[in-house]
Amino acid sequence: MVIDRGFHEVSGAAIPGVVEEAACQGVPVFMLSTGGRTDKEAFFEAVRETLPLDPPLGPGGAWDALSDSVWGGLHALETPRVVIVWPDARPVAGAQGDFWIALVILRDLVATLAEARYTGGRPTQLSVYVAPAPGGGGTTAAEG
Repeated sequence: MVIDRGFHEVSGAAIPGVVEEAACQGVPVFMLSTGGRTDKEAFFEAVRETLPLDPPLGPGGAWDALSDSVWGGLHALETPRVVIVWPDARPVAGAQGDFWIALVILRDLVATLAEARYTGGRPTQLSVYVAPAPGGGGTTAAEG
């Protein structure tokens, strides 16, 4: 399996191969787990527990603060490549509400971390792999 920069929707069966290939290449892998939920609270909790954050993400739930914090945390790793895997999301097609916003943020991180003009000449090639949770993607609480 090739680890490509960008945002990828894959099957759950592909996740072990992604993780194994990243490990073989020495690429840091961060596994987001929301327990099949795709609401804002679950996503924020998974990000706080899993991803490097700079500055730290305080209480509350501002999407812009989350985006800035994750961007800063990934950039501060000073590694040329990073993989984020979200193996228990929902299908990306038809994403709405909080789930759609979370996906927009992940796509934006892929784009902006790759730009030398935003990273002081030290881009990070981010690969994001999102897989639907088994059984069709789980339920949401507070979709919106």
